[in-house]
Amino acid sequence: MIRTFLAIEVPPDIRTVLATLQQTLKRQLERTCDRHARISWVRPVSMHLTLKFLGDATDESIEPLRVAVEQAVSAHQAIPIPLERLGTFPGPQSPRVLWVGPSGSWEQGREALRLAALHREVEACCRAANFAPEERPFSPHLTLARIKGGEREVGRALAQNGVMERPLEIGALPVEAVVLMRSDLRPTGSVYTKLWHVRIGER
Repeated sequence: MIRTFLAIEVPPDIRTVLATLQQTLKRQLERTCDRHARISWVRPVSMHLTLKFLGDATDESIEPLRVAVEQAVSAHQAIPIPLERLGTFPGPQSPRVLWVGPSGSWEQGREALRLAALHREVEACCRAANFAPEERPFSPHLTLARIKGGEREVGRALAQNGVMERPLEIGALPVEAVVLMRSDLRPTGSVYTKLWHVRIGER
């Protein structure tokens, strides 16, 4: 059994911009937060947009899933997701996750509907392959950091800095292929290995 998930890869140029953003945020938060705040920053090389966490999968299930996903996404077109704002889960007062993603207006538009349709197709493939359905709604975002302690303090610092209200100019994340990633847990963090990828819009 191997631990797997389906994702959209982040291209190197976007990773570079996100790494710079992380360093800026880290410096700002270090100035305004004390030692009780514990923030774990995601390595840019590990950043991805998760479409579906599969959990443990058998070697025998990997190829049939690839064929199903390839057929499902062949009728779709590539979708650019503009990375325009910072956000937090579950909320700004006591954040546990700091992320970057599209604006609220984009999430109400046509491109977001196309992305949601693509996600539903992928989800249907996974259900047909006997993977558990996802209970949480799909949210297109890239995780920048996880707050392990001092959540309220970090929330206050983010509000004081005003960074949550400033628009970002990172560029667009191209949704052009779906990849199956293997996740291996190591003492230094998760290590991801690409097992296969299928291009969107290719019949």
